[in-house]
Amino acid sequence: MSCSGNNSLARRSRMGWTAAIVFGLLETAALFGAPAVPGEPRWVDLTHPFDESTIYWPTSQPFRLEEVHKGPTKGGFWYEANNLSAAEHGGTHLDAPAHFAQGKWHVDDIPLDRLIAPGIRVDVRENARGNPDYRIRKEDFLAWEEKNRRIPEGSAVLVWTGWQSFWPDKKKYLGTAKRGDVEHLHFPGFSAEAARFLARERKVAAVGLDTASLDFGASRDFPAHRIFGEANIPGYENLHRLDQLPAQGFRVIALPMKIGDGSGAPLRIVAEVE
Repeated sequence: MSCSGNNSLARRSRMGWTAAIVFGLLETAALFGAPAVPGEPRWVDLTHPFDESTIYWPTSQPFRLEEVHKGPTKGGFWYEANNLSAAEHGGTHLDAPAHFAQGKWHVDDIPLDRLIAPGIRVDVRENARGNPDYRIRKEDFLAWEEKNRRIPEGSAVLVWTGWQSFWPDKKKYLGTAKRGDVEHLHFPGFSAEAARFLARERKVAAVGLDTASLDFGASRDFPAHRIFGEANIPGYENLHRLDQLPAQGFRVIALPMKIGDGSGAPLRIVAEVE
């Protein structure tokens, strides 16, 4: 082989190694949720899968997937189909304002600009740690504002309590694993004061958190649900991966199953991080 042939082979070898390194970096970036291309947005799926382990309210019908057919057909082609059933309120889902406020929006009434909105994430883990009945306070949001800026009107406010780490352990997540047991529910939620602050003073588009309810587990009068409902503010419950979001600088896209007259619906919710 000539000298020029050796040089050409060396160049091709270097190019091959370079391509392998770049491909490896792109794979690593995708694995850890980083943008594969600099400047491109990063997507975070905030949704728990729906399956037999999905957590529902203790009195609600759980998720069921009934196989209709899975396999080859007489015609020689593959075919899969299932029937599914579940309560509106379970897993990662949306609470429509009508859930606790008569005459307010049902699922199919909610405008898209309430479901697609700039987001902020408020971290209350320190306050909620060791206190399953923690009620998220107005002061938690004022502390966020001191570090960042005033909560913009029309924002989707997501609160990270740390409860997502207990999923899908019902006992740790809800406080009870017993079917029908609503007397021993313990998990954080919004206080009435915090709900009024977000609804009336900050006029947010939507609220969400990584627990089973907008109200704390032991609540019996559900003030946060009622306050947000009267203000036509939808709620997102049982969120996931809030640890992967920054305090601000992302957009929330929350698209529920469009159930006519629904008080709630299963939700696919994602964040587009700048």
